[in-house]
Amino acid sequence: MATAVAAPASVPHDLIELLFFAYRDFVGDPDRILADYGFGRAHHRVLHFVQRRPGLTIAELLDILQITKQSLNRVLKELVEKGYIEQRTGRQDKRQRHLHTTPAGQDLALRLVQLQSKRILAALDSVGLGNAETVARYLAALIDPSERSKVQGLLSSA
Repeated sequence: MATAVAAPASVPHDLIELLFFAYRDFVGDPDRILADYGFGRAHHRVLHFVQRRPGLTIAELLDILQITKQSLNRVLKELVEKGYIEQRTGRQDKRQRHLHTTPAGQDLALRLVQLQSKRILAALDSVGLGNAETVARYLAALIDPSERSKVQGLLSSA
């Protein structure tokens, strides 16, 4: 039987658990809608980033999501087959496939982002809208240092 090791007093258990619970509820609202479509969180992420960056290539999406090509292919295939995303051949490089949401994909992506926006704005309202920049800096600081500049570039380009 393994012996439990006590965590040092400096471990911010409350913040760790708050982050788990906040994430659960942040994705829980969209999860309920996605279930009606037979979709999950991976579908949500793909829809979100394709909606925000029309013309995104599969390679760029793989870099953003940091998932395997196999995982993306399964999810993307479903979204294309069900009419939420379309793939267009690149103009300069015919090997590239550029991703775009269809009108149905746009509607679903916007429906999901509105749920999450409502939750974020309510949370910011509870701490004061003037604290949004502090919250953003905190969240950015949680991102791995090697990824921060890439994420910042994505945020500023959208």
